[in-house]
Amino acid sequence: MEVKVYNTRQKTIILEMLKNNKNKHLTADDMLFILSAQKVSVSRATLYRYLDVLVSTGDVKKYILSESDKACYQYVDSGKSCKEHFHLMCIDCGTLQHLECIHINEIINHVEKDHKFKVDPGRVVFYGLCEECMRNKQEE
Repeated sequence: MEVKVYNTRQKTIILEMLKNNKNKHLTADDMLFILSAQKVSVSRATLYRYLDVLVSTGDVKKYILSESDKACYQYVDSGKSCKEHFHLMCIDCGTLQHLECIHINEIINHVEKDHKFKVDPGRVVFYGLCEECMRNKQEE
């Protein structure tokens, strides 16, 4: 059964806010703060409902933040897709970084050839510590 997607004012506002922040990975709380600062009233339930729609249509990517139930979202720019690279998620500060490295292709090729498994790079996230968090831990 196909879901009918309507373009409403709130969906348009949420999508525009994500487009304007396309280089960031935003949580729902981040988005509500941005919208509130813009004097736009959107309920949390409405935001999540439209985020689910935008994720299902491929306009937005959803990433789960480590072991918590929180997620962050990012607008998918048609010119530069998150489907083409892996991501690095810091388990301390929650930053999500794009990983564009030629050595990753070696891993993808190995998995596909030797394990007969097709990898979806845009859905792969390596969890660990970012450079700044590692430095902060060494200073403690």
